[in-house]
Amino acid sequence: MNMILRLVRPHWKKLTLSLSFKTIGSLADLMLPFLISVMIDDVIPNSEEGDIELIVYLGILMLLIAVIGLYLNIVANRSAELVAALSVQGLRHDLFEKIESLSANQVDDLTRPSLISRMTTDTYNLYNATAGLQRLGVRAPVLLIGGIVMALFLDPVLTLVMIALLPLIGLLVYFTSSKGIPLYKRIQSLLDKLTRTLRENITGIRVVKALSMTEHEEERFDKNNQETVNAELKAHYTMAVINPTMHAIMNVGLVVVLVIGAFRIDSELTKKGEIIAFITYFTIILNAMMSITRVFIMISRASASGSRIDEVLHLPKDMKDGFDEVVLDEAYPHVEFRNVSFSYNKQKANLENINFKLERGQTLGIIGSTGSGKTTLVNLLMRFYDPDEGTIYLHGKDIKTLKQKELRKRIGLVLQNDLIFADSIYGNIQFNRNQINDEDVRVATKVAQAEFIKEKEDELNYRLSQRGSNLSGGQKQRLLIARAVAGKPDILILDDASSALDYQTDMKMRNSLKEELSDTTMIIIAQRISSLKDSNLILLIDDGKIIDMGTHESLMKTSKIYQELAFYQLGGEDK
Repeated sequence: MNMILRLVRPHWKKLTLSLSFKTIGSLADLMLPFLISVMIDDVIPNSEEGDIELIVYLGILMLLIAVIGLYLNIVANRSAELVAALSVQGLRHDLFEKIESLSANQVDDLTRPSLISRMTTDTYNLYNATAGLQRLGVRAPVLLIGGIVMALFLDPVLTLVMIALLPLIGLLVYFTSSKGIPLYKRIQSLLDKLTRTLRENITGIRVVKALSMTEHEEERFDKNNQETVNAELKAHYTMAVINPTMHAIMNVGLVVVLVIGAFRIDSELTKKGEIIAFITYFTIILNAMMSITRVFIMISRASASGSRIDEVLHLPKDMKDGFDEVVLDEAYPHVEFRNVSFSYNKQKANLENINFKLERGQTLGIIGSTGSGKTTLVNLLMRFYDPDEGTIYLHGKDIKTLKQKELRKRIGLVLQNDLIFADSIYGNIQFNRNQINDEDVRVATKVAQAEFIKEKEDELNYRLSQRGSNLSGGQKQRLLIARAVAGKPDILILDDASSALDYQTDMKMRNSLKEELSDTTMIIIAQRISSLKDSNLILLIDDGKIIDMGTHESLMKTSKIYQELAFYQLGGEDK
């Protein structure tokens, strides 16, 4: 509820208009039963035979009130939807902005499917609650309180019978809602799990089909789907108690009212028109109570969703941004790792005591087995994570003291599983970076050996599918390299970025990189020694540790592991 109030506060003018119109429209609806009782008890009995003028005038007045009420309710409902849409639009913006600012550790803890679910399902629940509270949250209380007041005015004795039922209904709603909120939270958690399963299968659908695991994945999805359905049914079964029970209570009350009302008419303590109006108000009050229960159900869902969204919005920054600008200082190494150690789970070290230096324009090659920590080293340099021990320097400054945005703007990065967007080739390379012009894009495609672009219809304007599914693996890698090169980075990181390229294309690309980016410091992670042999420094990493380092020539003399790799990869090159 607090989140909904925060959401609508900036739109208080539209909200005030919506609530005012809804209140006046509801009051108009309350006038009609009273006018009916006046017509039945006073106007019709006192009209002379053939004199229907007053009846017509009263009928026209009732019709006018009904039309005004209808118009005001329509305007109020439209305004409510507008306020809800604008409020949730702002929430989605704030949530997306917060997600973008989360550290990699925080994203890992929350999980990507959960963030997607919070951004979609949870915000939609809040949208429904925000709109519903404006529609029903005002109309229902006005009709409830107004109906009781009008009923008291008509017949206080019968009204007391009706009021006696309200505490029972209130207790029913309270206890049911208190059980419903935890159940809705569980539903959202299971939706996260379902989203993760769906996301994995859509992303890896070709792998699933290639390995003939379709039936297994269907069973896995069905299991998660059934868990979600069971949780939803449990929540709905719990909340479903409210409506029938309320109907039963109110219907019993209605029977009691009719019986007592009959005796009162017989005793001439009340009139027929008043009883008809009273029953109408009783029905209005019943519907108002039903609407209030729907509001409580919406609030229960919104409360669960709001707490999940608040969990993200109120996450403290676990990685503080620096304040210093990046200043090129040739007196210091361009990049230096000094006694750097890091662990993802803070139990087993993923990197341990990493030390090396790179001067400006030099190339670092990193080779090692899968899971040895090569990509982790890059993640630390990009400051996606901070090291547990040791320091990483850029031109003599601890990267923790540098502005993250400035640090990353100076680094071009191609990851193992990088992303291609559903945009044109040009849009994927330029990537809305204003400093990159058409000439930069042209040079970048040339350096990346992306001649295939000329063979495409519309060339640079050729539209790519999501994740680049209409490109081959090698074409995607060359496009991603072009994107990194186009920004003219001070540091270029290629993390297994040429694994899908043939040896000749790989060699041409490395030669072009040396020509066009001679002052750029490069870090190349690869499994092929041919991609690294010209590097100024090569690190051989295993189990998070540097087991050997040096140039290709020195490692060929001193490292048995490197010699074996070279022997099998380079066709028996002399040790």
